[in-house]
Amino acid sequence: MVLGKKKTETSMNKPLFYSLKNTSRKKISSKAIQCCLFFLFLFSLNQSVISSDLDPYLWLEEVEGEKSLAWVEEQNEETLTRYTQSNAFKKKYERIKKELNDDERIPSAYYQNGEMYNFWRDEKNVRGVWRKTSFKSYLKDEPIWEDILDIDQLANDEGINWLYKGADCLAPEYKRCLIRLSDGGTDAVTIREFDLEEKKFVKDGFNTYPSKQNASWVNEDQILIGADFGEGSMNESGYPMQVKLWNRGESLEEAKIFFSGSYEKIFNFPFVSIRPDGKYYGIIEGPTFFSEVLHLFDGEKLIKINLPQMIDIHGFFKESLILSIEEDWGIFKSGSLLEINVNSLLANSIDESDVKIIFEPDGQRFISGVSIGKHQLMVSMLENVNGKITRFMKKDDRWDSKDIEGFQNSTMNIYGQDVWSDNSFISVSNFLEPSSIYHASDGADYKKIKSRKNSIDPEKYRVEQNFVSSADGTSIPYFLISRKDINLDGKNPTILYGYGGFQISKPPSYLGGSIAEYWLNSGGVYVVSNIRGGGEYGPAWHQSALKENRQRAYDDFIAIAIDLIEKGITSKDHLGIEGRSNGGLLVGATFTQRPDLFNAVICGVPLLDMYRYDKLLAGASWVDEYGDPDNPEEWEFIRKYSPYQNLKKGIEYPEVFFYTSTKDDRVHPGHARKMAKKMTDMGSPIVYYENTEGGHAGTSNIDQFSFLLALQLAYLEDKLMN
Repeated sequence: MVLGKKKTETSMNKPLFYSLKNTSRKKISSKAIQCCLFFLFLFSLNQSVISSDLDPYLWLEEVEGEKSLAWVEEQNEETLTRYTQSNAFKKKYERIKKELNDDERIPSAYYQNGEMYNFWRDEKNVRGVWRKTSFKSYLKDEPIWEDILDIDQLANDEGINWLYKGADCLAPEYKRCLIRLSDGGTDAVTIREFDLEEKKFVKDGFNTYPSKQNASWVNEDQILIGADFGEGSMNESGYPMQVKLWNRGESLEEAKIFFSGSYEKIFNFPFVSIRPDGKYYGIIEGPTFFSEVLHLFDGEKLIKINLPQMIDIHGFFKESLILSIEEDWGIFKSGSLLEINVNSLLANSIDESDVKIIFEPDGQRFISGVSIGKHQLMVSMLENVNGKITRFMKKDDRWDSKDIEGFQNSTMNIYGQDVWSDNSFISVSNFLEPSSIYHASDGADYKKIKSRKNSIDPEKYRVEQNFVSSADGTSIPYFLISRKDINLDGKNPTILYGYGGFQISKPPSYLGGSIAEYWLNSGGVYVVSNIRGGGEYGPAWHQSALKENRQRAYDDFIAIAIDLIEKGITSKDHLGIEGRSNGGLLVGATFTQRPDLFNAVICGVPLLDMYRYDKLLAGASWVDEYGDPDNPEEWEFIRKYSPYQNLKKGIEYPEVFFYTSTKDDRVHPGHARKMAKKMTDMGSPIVYYENTEGGHAGTSNIDQFSFLLALQLAYLEDKLMN
């Protein structure tokens, strides 16, 4: 069980080749008030700054508003008429869907109590089916699966567009589970107790109403739950402020409050760690998006543990807490993986002798993930944006390490690890080879157990890692993938993908046969950037592009674009950029700053109005990434890159393809809507598509994803290949 934040972009909607909330402003600090007159003067000089009261497009923030939905329908109709009527589009769409529904796909599965569990989608199971098989059966080419929960049937029976969001089963028996279901793909979920033996929901069990919530088993008759308990129970970011200890048989309203945080804190995450060597539970509190405060239950009360806040808590191992630090702590370097005895934590008497170093970064390798087994730790790392995995085993009072050998220029992920048996799995892939699954038990060497037939001939393509100097001289890496035999003559259609935020790394990821066929084989070039803001080179790489330094990420991205042009790989007429979520903000800032560099922009589920982002849905939780627009000093650097505020009449912008989801309750669809509408009113043509479901993923099933990908390909071919 991973207790800390996951630094991953959680979405089915990989990159291409890869209700109106509070509208009032928060109270301004006394320091801000002192600066108010000065900054009002500055604002008056900047004609691009539009206050929330004067924003003529606020009506588009009304997610289900009649007027806003009518506008969305009109835009969708124009886009679909333009791109989806041809036989070529239909062929792409069916080709992509066929590949993604291929029965020869590796069934991603996790080990639990001697069995392998998988969630499977295909043409028959559009919403998916949760199923299981024995480990012995899983090793076969065609495992025999036993269906547990059919989401399509459930949705049909209840008349709700349910999407499966995962299950948490009570160890070690794994008889009872908490199933998370989302209506249309929203982050808000309904939790229902499920009997794994009977394969049915527990009628009078732990069942909740929809909200953004987390729950963990304490024992068969108790759970810890953070949810919307009514007025005053949610924080300004729209996440639970309170956690209750809920006993079986009582209503959720009757349950006693276990922990209560403050309105300004980002999250309060209840956790329970149940292992062969003990049980621990409590709360991980997030004062900011990137900090964690541990509250540990000692059997009688919660104890706030005195640790640095810039940490990532991974879980418990025997009698110790395993964590990594994201800033220097005494003699311990930022990026180190540490072990601290629980008794020392509870006594709040930690000194350097109580802390043991498991791994210390050496300037080459940086931690990207940690998985805790029964007797071992599996740690995934990046070395110059290439994946590595190291196994750590404790002997007496020291940690011995062993690298998993045999893989070059690949992404290596810890696919799953069982804390009761040390059965562990890793996946290995790269741009040109799909994932293969390797298994090991009890410290033995890993053996390949699953691989998929490659729909790409790797010999036809080349992968290069290049570096370019950014505006401040920092060396920025990027990957370039193309056919070996094409002539890089400055006319090659090229898509440059980026993210650059929240310490999320972008290592090599399998492109897929459809992309090879419709992009690379047509002479296209695909580029993946590893700009600052990500986690490719540890916490410092991320922290170097926070808040007032945000422009560095955009400078890095622009530097790569210029490098591609100067090297004669592509040109302005044939260069496009793509990003989603924070990556949507990246491409939005980039094309408004340098419209002269690009002829195509794919801007997916984006943040764009950075004056109001913290007022919309989960936006308040990202202030430590971007800064606070209510603080005049911080708005001064935010406004310089905020795409929505920096649109100017008379500028020739590329025709941008915006896409979002009506059901996105993380990044408000109003960002994309308002930007698109503002651009059209300025006379700048745009392409717009809004899926009615899908949440922040933008799509909710394989069919929708295939359609969106085909739509993006049609747009890119139109803009860059003609």
